[in-house]
Amino acid sequence: MEKGLIHLYTGEGKGKTTAAVGLAVRAAGAGKKVAFVQFMKGRDTGELHSLCRIPGIEILRSDRDFGFYPHMTDAQKEELTRIHNSLLKQTLTWTLGGEADVVVLDEVTYPLNWNLLDETLLRRLLSRTDDKPYFPEIVCTGRDPQEWLVDCADYVTRMECVKHPFDRGIGAREGIEY
Repeated sequence: MEKGLIHLYTGEGKGKTTAAVGLAVRAAGAGKKVAFVQFMKGRDTGELHSLCRIPGIEILRSDRDFGFYPHMTDAQKEELTRIHNSLLKQTLTWTLGGEADVVVLDEVTYPLNWNLLDETLLRRLLSRTDDKPYFPEIVCTGRDPQEWLVDCADYVTRMECVKHPFDRGIGAREGIEY
């Protein structure tokens, strides 16, 4: 079986998660099994309501909203780290078992940069070694990716913010930004 490729959607602009959702929908429409794994997100977001209705897409995420990283307590960071590592372990099990054709690791750069997940486990998931009989297509999203993550990606798409309503005091809007 042909091994999948690694995509990285990054940059300061809007659209990283949206692009990943689009690829997940396209893959499911082609009959592929998709694991959509969200990090750092626990609150209700618009994409969840659509994704959970599409056959072939499994969503893995925390059911608890921890808020923004700078406002988290040390205890919350420890709990979120456990949750993130559990998500990574489940994803690795699925990929090794050939249960996912496409894996989306949405917002994975943040917990990686903030030490809220096991980097070794993430590297194992992203490694294309010969001992893995199957390797799915993998999409990573988030700002400020570490250099090793850029290096291992086959596709790197950088979203550039040229103009944004937030600069004029317009906050995030349901169904548009979340």
